[in-house]
Amino acid sequence: MSESVVFCQLSRKFVDDNDNTPADAQQVVYYSLAIGHHLGIIDCLKESLVCPYEAYREWISTLEGGSEARRKMEGVPRYGEIVIDQNHVVMLARALDAAKPTQTPEQQAWSQALLDMLQAIQQEPAIYLMVRRRYD
Repeated sequence: MSESVVFCQLSRKFVDDNDNTPADAQQVVYYSLAIGHHLGIIDCLKESLVCPYEAYREWISTLEGGSEARRKMEGVPRYGEIVIDQNHVVMLARALDAAKPTQTPEQQAWSQALLDMLQAIQQEPAIYLMVRRRYD
């Protein structure tokens, strides 16, 4: 049995972008969507990145030891899954950028893919990532 780590990204929003919602009110809309999960609203996630489990562990070992970013990413082996949201964007982006020179080309490609996902979160705070350990 092989293992992998899967990054899933929120692929569907429940907010109509055609509505010109003022920025102040948009946070209220996001909150309403969050509590809406109790009312039957379902998040649609899509696989955005898949890494073999051992390769994932090697990749995150390139992040600075003891850093908040490394502890966050080590949550996958420890707990089986993590959530990455707008609160983690800057911290992870800085750590990934700093680690790139020490990474293999494959790890650099994964870092860039994750940086692209983080940028999407930065642009649209309702987006988040669910990162899970999968047993194939």
